[in-house]
Amino acid sequence: AHARVTRTPKMRRNTILSLFLGLLLVAGAAVPGKAQDDDFADPPVVSHKDKQFAAGAETHEFQAEVSRLMDIIINSLYSNKDIFLRELISNGSDSLDKIRFLSLTDPKALGEGDAEKLEIRIKVDKERGVLSIRDRGVGMTKEDLKENLGTIAKSGTSAFLEQMQKGGDVNLIGQFGVGFYSVYLVADFVEVRSKHNDDPKQWIWESKADGAFAISEDTGEPLDRGCEINIYLKEEAQEYLEEDKLKELVGKYSEFINFPIYIYASKEVEEEVPVEEDEMDTASDDDEDDDDADISDDEDDDDVDISDEDEEDDEPKTKTITKTVWDWELLNDSKAIWLRSANEVDAAEYEKFYKALAKEDKAPLSYTHFKAEGDVEFKAILFIPEAAPSDMFDNYYSKASALKLYVRRVFISDEFDELLPKYLSFIKGIVDSDTLPLNVSRETLQQHTSLKTIKKKLVRKALDMIRKLAEESEPEEDAEDAEDAAAAADDEEETKYDKFWKSFGKAIKLGIIEDASNRTRLAKLLRFYTSKSPTKLVSLEQYVERMKEGQKTIYYLAGESREQLEKSPFLERLLAKDLEVIYFTDPIDEYTMQNLTEFDEFKFSNASKEDLKFGDADDAEKKRNKALREDFKTFTKWWKDALPSDDVEAVKLSNRLVTTPCSVVTSKYGWSANM
Repeated sequence: AHARVTRTPKMRRNTILSLFLGLLLVAGAAVPGKAQDDDFADPPVVSHKDKQFAAGAETHEFQAEVSRLMDIIINSLYSNKDIFLRELISNGSDSLDKIRFLSLTDPKALGEGDAEKLEIRIKVDKERGVLSIRDRGVGMTKEDLKENLGTIAKSGTSAFLEQMQKGGDVNLIGQFGVGFYSVYLVADFVEVRSKHNDDPKQWIWESKADGAFAISEDTGEPLDRGCEINIYLKEEAQEYLEEDKLKELVGKYSEFINFPIYIYASKEVEEEVPVEEDEMDTASDDDEDDDDADISDDEDDDDVDISDEDEEDDEPKTKTITKTVWDWELLNDSKAIWLRSANEVDAAEYEKFYKALAKEDKAPLSYTHFKAEGDVEFKAILFIPEAAPSDMFDNYYSKASALKLYVRRVFISDEFDELLPKYLSFIKGIVDSDTLPLNVSRETLQQHTSLKTIKKKLVRKALDMIRKLAEESEPEEDAEDAEDAAAAADDEEETKYDKFWKSFGKAIKLGIIEDASNRTRLAKLLRFYTSKSPTKLVSLEQYVERMKEGQKTIYYLAGESREQLEKSPFLERLLAKDLEVIYFTDPIDEYTMQNLTEFDEFKFSNASKEDLKFGDADDAEKKRNKALREDFKTFTKWWKDALPSDDVEAVKLSNRLVTTPCSVVTSKYGWSANM
């Protein structure tokens, strides 16, 4: 590590001299400057537009119209310049993968000393305006440089565009070519220094993407093996010389790369150093002045002990200074745990990973870790947060899912709406595929059928995870008496699924409305209070299990609150017959029931609508009811005529009431009064 002492800058004493020096600097004069002045002004932006190839370099013309091709890449395919760093680190990672694979059969391939360290290093040179990225991967020979870095031009512009339009399998991750050329989003000039084990010489490739590139023998610092890419940044891309910006990008895009990524960074440290003699002399002179002023006060003191002062004088004098220390800092210490088998990862590791991924301090309610195989292979970890975000349903249809998409541990995007449906947007996690086909910029998938396959499997696994959470939260029914079991359940603490339902129950109801293919699965996840379970949430399966013999309908009633529903006259006959009624108090409930017409072959019936049937009437009762309707036909007709025809559709005799003389209901297929 190297160190530099940072001193407090002194104020300029002469304004005229400062202006004069400034004019000389602008004119290009070589004026000696003071180190402290550097802290007041940003270094001048270095332009690389006029940089030339190395003398004697072997120059080649691109086979295709590179200027046209660069225009396509920069303006059409890449919407975010930051991803150039992702592309280069990904290429470096794949190069390291290759040399590690070769070393399995040839241990000497790795070399000795620093060459054995499989890593990526990032360094900036602010004075020259250069960003350097170095890997100790397999490297490239002269022919490799010519062939691989000419991939863009080799096929020609028209063939390249044709390939993109067809949407073929152009999986360019880990290959120099189009991905590498994203560096020209931020660069005026690029150098690629490379050394391969099979080539005794080290080579340098240079290009401004202006129609030509040059290759020559590199006489610079030996690389041992691997590549170093020197990016001479554009004037408008100077932000990529800042350590914080580079750390942010590595953390976002390359956090889970298999190999360590280091950056040459500075940090401030405090250090105790001896006081110099000049400073001690100055300090002692000040002390003598103070002592002279105090002599008159101490003349009468006969017993003066000066031994302590003598001892203190013998101790070395020190002071604390602040130093700026430069050293290699590791940027990606997070491990890609999804690459391991689920049996090898413990709960504490999942919790730690979730907190880092979701930037939360609370553990998840549940998680699932799986590997999908088939046409599209991928690994995924899905998490259910403990609580819903406050803005969960704000901009519901425009909000992206909370899943991060990776390809070979390289972050691609967290704004893929196609990975999960909107109602599951609360689920967080990662999806990583080695075979997922991406377009040239890795920002838009080529084969939408692949994405549909991934989505189908993710939805199924997500719903299975929620179902298991529900099953784990259900009480064990070992009690002989079902009522005793229900009472015991009421006394239990809030379960994990109770927490889930309070936070995300509305999302499940939206899923029933939106996702017809998974409607049955989602219906099993519904929870609600009922007339027999006013304080404990129950499922439709539990409702069906305790239906009375002969009951053919699932009854429900919607209102503003459970207290209001319990007093409703609509329930009088239902409660008198000991029939269980579901209480719906969420405004979305009745819209959900319009899409869920039956469950387990039992129809749903709204107790606030006409034609309510109890399913237990025998032939004698049906005959008696018919006779009553005939007897009161004149009366009901008179009442109907007396009421406004626009407001009342019909007046009928009812068998749903017990103590209430009359109730107003809505038609069977219209909106309920509550809606």
